Amino acid sequence: MPADLQTPPRPDAQPRTETVPDLALEARGLVKTYRRKKGGGDVKALKGVDLSVPRGSIFGLLGPNGAGKSTMINIFAGLVNKTAGTAKIWGMDIDAEPRNARAAIGVVPQEINMDPFFSPFESLEFQAGFYGVPKAERRTMEILEMVGLADKKDAWVRALSGGMKRRLLVAKALVHSPPILVLDEPTAGVDIELRRQLWENVKRLHEQGTTVVLTTHYLEEAQELCDTIAIINHGEVVACEPTGDLLRRIDTKTLVIHPREPLSAVPDTLAGYDATIRKDGALAIVYRYGQQSVAEIIERAKTGGVGIADLATLEPDLEDVFLRLTYHNPD
Repeated sequence: MPADLQTPPRPDAQPRTETVPDLALEARGLVKTYRRKKGGGDVKALKGVDLSVPRGSIFGLLGPNGAGKSTMINIFAGLVNKTAGTAKIWGMDIDAEPRNARAAIGVVPQEINMDPFFSPFESLEFQAGFYGVPKAERRTMEILEMVGLADKKDAWVRALSGGMKRRLLVAKALVHSPPILVLDEPTAGVDIELRRQLWENVKRLHEQGTTVVLTTHYLEEAQELCDTIAIINHGEVVACEPTGDLLRRIDTKTLVIHPREPLSAVPDTLAGYDATIRKDGALAIVYRYGQQSVAEIIERAKTGGVGIADLATLEPDLEDVFLRLTYHNPD
């Protein structure tokens, strides 16, 4: 995919001259209400969401099950009709320019859904045809090489392993060279090696200029890959910041004291502190930096008879932030 891609493939074959948009995806006041058929009230899956995905980012969209992540993605993908608000893809309103807007996005869904009687090569060729990609411009073998399926190009899809089918979903999302790639739980239920291969491919695409939007339940993945993260809970965005800023929301650290002899109980001198004994017999004390003194904690531990062999300080991670922002309002 060319790094200087400015506009997505055009189904209507009409040239565009505008500049590259600053935002890859944009939602303003986005609402989705599902109406119940019998009894009960309506379900508001999205409650006036505002969201901006910067062009060129790896953007994480996180939240508990049922928070509204997939609903939002499906609105952009054209699979769900919004109730209110506006949504833009690559600067194009999905209502005013539906075909052109959706030509700018490739979506890898959670569910594996493809024709089992096609080969990978045929699947990509048909998908390219649906997007109006001329045969001379198709990159079928190049994409199969990229996802490691070139040697399976003529196999039946039904004969592929689950991991290979996941890779084929990624390949299908790339046939029209979209500047935006959305991955909805792409590594759910796959092994470690496949996850590694998938992220290598995603990083390569990102280096070539593709904006990547990722939903995942693996928080360590999001922390490692994403430069910006939004957390959505019960249809509302509760945070949207650069990953580093999000991690700095937690004003606590953990001091781990490794004693010369494993401990079985917290010393009385640390009463009032958030202190626990770890499985290895080490002492872990959660403290608020800037408000509580590490020197005082260490002195209290020594007074309590703890012989200190080593010390370590653990920084908060994305899981801590996620739980703080969502635990108070569980599904």
